[in-house]
Amino acid sequence: MIVSIIGVGLIGGSLALGLKDEKFSNHIIGVDNNENNLDKALELNIIDEKTTLYDAVRKSDLIIVAIPVNSSLEVIKTILDQPNIADKIIIDMGSTKENIAQSINNHINRKSFVASHPIAGTENSGPESAFASLFNNKVAIICDKELSDIKKVETVENIYKLLKMKVVYMDSKSHDIHLAYVSHLSHISSFALGITVLDKEKDESNIFNLAGSGFESTVRLAKSSPDMWNPIFKQNSKNISDALGEYIKQLEKFKYCIDQNQYSESFELMKNANNIRRVLDGMIKK
Repeated sequence: MIVSIIGVGLIGGSLALGLKDEKFSNHIIGVDNNENNLDKALELNIIDEKTTLYDAVRKSDLIIVAIPVNSSLEVIKTILDQPNIADKIIIDMGSTKENIAQSINNHINRKSFVASHPIAGTENSGPESAFASLFNNKVAIICDKELSDIKKVETVENIYKLLKMKVVYMDSKSHDIHLAYVSHLSHISSFALGITVLDKEKDESNIFNLAGSGFESTVRLAKSSPDMWNPIFKQNSKNISDALGEYIKQLEKFKYCIDQNQYSESFELMKNANNIRRVLDGMIKK
């Protein structure tokens, strides 16, 4: 199968490497607006060829869109408008789905598109950050599967299973609501923590010398690319705003307890928060 990867960064590059390792594809084509990314992907044997979007679509059986969500919608529309698309499969990797769903649900070639989101990533970006095992034991979400051709959905399911992922299903609207809480909010929290520390700790040596593993793990996501995350915040703004409002309420509870010396109450807040361990431990066991 000939596969095109639109966007050869961390996600697209890792997907290409994983598909190569599993012998799923005998030829992988790269498309990217950044020529340096394409050259690096060729150098690292992530892709076998670089070309234009239109040429890649013409040559490929499977087209994977792995670019920031502000660009993916127009690219998906452009792909769906091309000839012979009914014979091909188009997948996107984006962290927001409802905008895409609303825009293409009436497209004549809608059945060729499978909306998906592999829940995987790191704080790093670019093809040099890609690695084949990125998706191991992670979750892949397929959205609105009933709107896609069943055989094409089965192919996408098989791809994710080859990459050792668990596949779950939901509608696009639910996807964006849930991701606002369990993914998008954590990135905003990390960005805010990074800003707070940089604003207040003017002597950077204090950050370097005193930051422990707790700070490092909490602020790790603040190293993520604004080019990727700002469009996510824009496309999922309503759900993220709701999530932020709930999060701010919890922060205010902690601040009130500390201001009022109500440490039995703050203890109970933390004890309630410890229940997240049960959820996460259950995920690991699965």
